[in-house]
Amino acid sequence: MNEKLYINQTKDVFDAIVVGSGISGGWAAKELCEKGLKTLMIERGRVVEHRKDYIGESKGPWEFPNRTKVDNLLVEQQYKIQKQCYAFNDATKHFFGNDSELPYSTEEGTNFSWIRANQLGGKSLLWHRQSYRYSDFDFNANKADGHGNDWPIRYKDLSQWYSHVEKHIGVSGAKENLPQLPDGDFLPPFEFTAPEQAFKQSLEANFPDRKLIIGRAAHLTKPSEFHISQGRGQCMARNECQKGCSFGAYFSTQSSTLPAAVKTNNLHIAPNSVVHSLIYDEVTNKVKGVRVIDNDDLSTREYFAKVIFLCASTLGSTQIMLNSKSSKFPNGIANSSGVLGHYLMDHNYNAGASAEIEGFEDEYYSGRSPTGIYIPNFYYEPSKYNKKFVRGYALAGGTGRTDWRGKAWNKGIGKDFKKHLTQAGKWHISLGAQGEMLPRYENMISLHQTKTDKWGIPQLHINCQWSDNEKLMMEDAAVQAENILIKAGYSNVTRYTSYHVNAPGLAIHEVGTARMGKDPADSILNGYNQTHDIPNLFVTDGASFCSSAVANPSLTFMALTARAVNYCVNEMNNHRI
Repeated sequence: MNEKLYINQTKDVFDAIVVGSGISGGWAAKELCEKGLKTLMIERGRVVEHRKDYIGESKGPWEFPNRTKVDNLLVEQQYKIQKQCYAFNDATKHFFGNDSELPYSTEEGTNFSWIRANQLGGKSLLWHRQSYRYSDFDFNANKADGHGNDWPIRYKDLSQWYSHVEKHIGVSGAKENLPQLPDGDFLPPFEFTAPEQAFKQSLEANFPDRKLIIGRAAHLTKPSEFHISQGRGQCMARNECQKGCSFGAYFSTQSSTLPAAVKTNNLHIAPNSVVHSLIYDEVTNKVKGVRVIDNDDLSTREYFAKVIFLCASTLGSTQIMLNSKSSKFPNGIANSSGVLGHYLMDHNYNAGASAEIEGFEDEYYSGRSPTGIYIPNFYYEPSKYNKKFVRGYALAGGTGRTDWRGKAWNKGIGKDFKKHLTQAGKWHISLGAQGEMLPRYENMISLHQTKTDKWGIPQLHINCQWSDNEKLMMEDAAVQAENILIKAGYSNVTRYTSYHVNAPGLAIHEVGTARMGKDPADSILNGYNQTHDIPNLFVTDGASFCSSAVANPSLTFMALTARAVNYCVNEMNNHRI
């Protein structure tokens, strides 16, 4: 471990402090360091070193005691919530939070699944790497239909920053010229399977307003010289990304932004440092630093800087702000508007359909593609809305052939059955919805009045549920997905909805709670992610969002962060911060 990089106690006053080390925090640290600012990154969890600490990588299922299934007792004791995540298994569990140490409560009659990843790199080690730009239809939606406040930015404000981010992280994809899903600076796309190519023709012939594209993913399909100079290599299509990738083939803090920040010699990291609250000076109306509690021995310390960037995740950043109280801000720092904690949103993955595909017996595929097929939102503006609900959804999925894991449930015994298991089975296809959730004041987080965690910090109390709009949207998504597969001529088409079972949170796309806005009376941040109330405090993670939009939010986290840092440094250089 680099002793000069990692610190504990220090009397230094840094140019900048970044709270969090995930997708947003890594980008904030990189951009600040590259602009010459002495920067401290504070991470509440342990250090994870690239390659060295990917302990589950390249291990086959047979190398785990229970074939990657986590022991039931351990799940009950530590991972009752985390086990719901698609990426959770025995090869990845060390990257997830311990639920017994991370309690929170929910309003009676509601639920919320908070997936946590408290270590250096955060959820950048676990994300699914889907990377899409938001369009003007997304940024204009609140204003156009009256749900939520108007975003203070539009696509033109982020376009150059999307490019800046894409060129650094590497995003595979194809240019499609779709108004609702802007093209980016892409590496070569992953390929469709033969059934997917046929499905694309069917879909676009039967539904002219819909298009099938390959998923855009932060994977190096053909790394540039710049990517190679980062120490990163080409994606091997193993699709074991959440175990950690020693190739650095997918974007994570460890593979990309952290090495860039370290290279400048401007970065220090304080790991195992749980941020309790911000230190606010009422005389200067500035945040001077942060109070932290040691993750292990519960000792306290303070760090100081000229500017603070909160990138601790949507719920994490807002929890810190709510717990930072003063006579001027008794309900949470920078909360003169009173909306801090409100307008919590998550994506709605609760409907879809599947089917069997006849034919293509001589077709197969190479590797395990880390992305799939994607049908962008076709209800992307008010004139195209369904009559029963507002906003829309995308449909994502893929095709594959049944292998021994599925065929093992078939009837049989002996030599012929074993031979049967070695042969590929039928092709199948699935489509799942990713729907937008409306910003609503009553979907919120607050600090529990009596309960605290092991660090003595008030627990979060969450009140969040699907509205009728989200439920009607999923009902439609199930019907549309079913119709698409029937029109394609597939057999055994089955549709489903699951919003009555799955609570918000499991999309792991939570946004809102410290939203941007033009009016300080109904928002926390301005169009540069700077708090209206305090000039040297910025929030650049998902807490800043005014709406969830339909596409995955991580690329927008990164673009907003890079843009905010650029603005902040200019303001500092001009002595306005």
